[in-house]
Amino acid sequence: MLLYMSNSARETSSTPLHSVSVAGAVVREDGRLLAIRRADNGTWELPGGVLELAEAPEEGVVREVWEETGVRVEVDQLTGVYKNTTRGIVALVFRCKPSGGVERTSDESTAVEWLTPDEVSERMSEVYAVRLLDALDEAGPHVRSHDGRQLNPAR
Repeated sequence: MLLYMSNSARETSSTPLHSVSVAGAVVREDGRLLAIRRADNGTWELPGGVLELAEAPEEGVVREVWEETGVRVEVDQLTGVYKNTTRGIVALVFRCKPSGGVERTSDESTAVEWLTPDEVSERMSEVYAVRLLDALDEAGPHVRSHDGRQLNPAR
């Protein structure tokens, strides 16, 4: 079967526009998870960001985790795909293991900490906590959508 994808300029106002982000669910051997407190809004999240155009998703995860935390990682596997239906952001989350570096803050993070799963649930909003907790679950990859504040019901 031949599939045809058009790059023509016939886009209309109904053409969906999405950005793709990547995030690292970095899990230490003791089960603690790497998290950052974002500099722009003070929320706790996974390290990650927008995937660059010519960048493979796994490369983007390694780059983003390093830039935001000072931690080097090895990418293990995709654990979830999360869509923010309000902002049109599709996030790919990969479970990673630390392979070096030293924790430090950056222009994008005011704190870098290794949290227990309980601390993740306490500090993070549902839409970010689930990404880390899903990474601990071997039943993935998970596919979820949310409105930026709470998960949409599963279909």
